[in-house]
Amino acid sequence: MTKDDFIDICPYDDSVFQEKMTQLVKEPGFEHAVKYVMPNVDYATFSKQLCEINSQEAFQLNIMCPFLEMLVKKTTAGISSSGFENIDNTQSYTFITNHRDIVLDASFLNLCLVKNQFPTCQVAIGSNLLIFDWISDLVKLNKSFIVKRNLPMLQALKAAKQLSGYIYYAITEMKQSVWIAQREGRAKDSDDRTQESLIKMLGLEGNGDTFENLMAKQLAPIAISYEFDPNDYLKAREFLLRKLNPDFQKSQRDDLFSMEIGLLQFKGRVHFAICKCINSELELLKDCDRNELIHNVSTIIDKAIHANYTIYPINYIAYDQLENGNRFASQYTKNDVEEVNSYIDQQLDKVTDIPNITAEDRAYMRNMMLSMYANPLRNKLIATGKE
Repeated sequence: MTKDDFIDICPYDDSVFQEKMTQLVKEPGFEHAVKYVMPNVDYATFSKQLCEINSQEAFQLNIMCPFLEMLVKKTTAGISSSGFENIDNTQSYTFITNHRDIVLDASFLNLCLVKNQFPTCQVAIGSNLLIFDWISDLVKLNKSFIVKRNLPMLQALKAAKQLSGYIYYAITEMKQSVWIAQREGRAKDSDDRTQESLIKMLGLEGNGDTFENLMAKQLAPIAISYEFDPNDYLKAREFLLRKLNPDFQKSQRDDLFSMEIGLLQFKGRVHFAICKCINSELELLKDCDRNELIHNVSTIIDKAIHANYTIYPINYIAYDQLENGNRFASQYTKNDVEEVNSYIDQQLDKVTDIPNITAEDRAYMRNMMLSMYANPLRNKLIATGKE
C-alpha cells in the first residue's frame, strides 16, 4: 500500500504545493470567492503571499487559522472545547463527528486542535461538493481527501475499499489523524445517527479482518454543538419541499448557498467535546459476527456523541414547546423564550421562494425547526439514562 494507490483522492503532496497554489490563484472563481468572504483584501498582495507558501502546514497555520479566527469573531459567540485529555497528541485517530455545517465542522475542529497543541487532521469531503475544479484544488491544498459519491454499485465498492485503505494509510504510515462525518450529508433534523455503511467502509481495508481494521483506525467520536444553525430555515424549507413533492432534489446551487450561509451567518456559541477512542469498548466486541460488530460500533459512537452534546437555552425551549410542557423551564428565562420565538419567526421569514405558502405550511416548517433544536436534548437524555 503506497500513496500512489490513492493519488486521485489524497491531498496534494508538499512537493507540488507551490505549483498547484500558483495555478489556483489565477482561477477567476477562486478570486471571486476570496473577495466575497474577505471584501477588504488586496487580492494581488494576498495571491503573492499564497504563492510563497510551500507546505500544507504553513498554509493552514498562516492563512487558514487566521481566517477561521476572523470567522469565529464575526459569526460566533465563541468556540470552546473539552476532552483533549482523552486523546494523545503522539497518536493518530479517525475523528468521527455529527455533521452540522458543510464546511466548518472540520475547519473549526482543526482550529481547536491547533489551540490545544495537536496537529491538524486530514478532512474527508464528498465529491458532490467539488462543483468546480478549483474547489477540488483548494481542498486538496488544505489537507482534504475525496470521498467519491453517486457511483454505480461495483464502482462504489471499489471506491469504498480505496477510501478505507487511504484512511488506514494516513493513520498508520503518515501518522496523521483524519476527520469524517458519521453520515453522508448533514442530519437535517439534528437526530444524529452513524450510518452503518460508514463503519463497514472503515472495516474494509487494513492489515486484518474487520475488527482488526477498526482497531487500527482508532475511532474517536466528537460531539459538535452549535447554539444556532444558520441553515435551519433552509433545512425546514427542504422538509416542506419534500412534503409537497416527494421527488424534490436539491441542486448544486442549493449546496453552494448552504455553504455560504453556514460560513458567514451567526452561529452563537460552538462547542467541541472530544470523546475517548472507542478501542477499549471495541475489544469487548471481538467475538461478534461482522454485522453485529458494525451495528454495535455505530451504537457506541452515537451514545458517545449524544451524551456529550452541549445544551443551550434554545434546545430546552424547543423541547418544551414540542411537548407542550415546561419540564425544563428552570433552564431558561421568559426573555429567552421571546428571543427564541423571534429568532424562529425571522428565520422562517427568509423562506420567500415557495409560492402560496399557507399558515399550515409555515406551522410545519416551525415544527421542523423546533425538532432540529429539540433532538440533541432528547438524544442526550436517552444516552445519559434520563429519559
